Amino acid sequence: MTQQGRLEAIWVKRFKRGPMDPQSEATMVEGRGIKGNANQGGKRQVTILSKEAWQALMEQTKGDADPSLRRANLMVSGVDLKDASGRVLAIGAVRIRIYGETRPCERMDEAHQGLRSAMRSEWLGGAFGEVLDDGKIAVGDPVEWREP
Repeated sequence: MTQQGRLEAIWVKRFKRGPMDPQSEATMVEGRGIKGNANQGGKRQVTILSKEAWQALMEQTKGDADPSLRRANLMVSGVDLKDASGRVLAIGAVRIRIYGETRPCERMDEAHQGLRSAMRSEWLGGAFGEVLDDGKIAVGDPVEWREP
């Protein structure tokens, strides 16, 4: 059974600790990340948040914070990011190899009190990975797991 989801949101960070600018589409660069994003290269080129995990966090912390406060680049729905290390996530025609869980930092409590500790379990803070293909992605694109 293939689990298929959807790309719900794209955010680009122009500079470190800078604002997360919402975008309707983005250009992905193999081995670099999102064109125009502050983080380029390495294994943490893109950060991904699950819409369902964000909703669970808001219920747990009795909050209603905007998901852009997580400071992730992409929000997906319909796919479980838990324990995804080593897996390949396809967003439209672009593949991303997941390397690990995005750990919450102190900025999460600045965004919403209690969020940092709530994110510490079950990969609720999302995942990070490396872009494997050049290409464009857009909000609404299909998202699914692929064989590595």
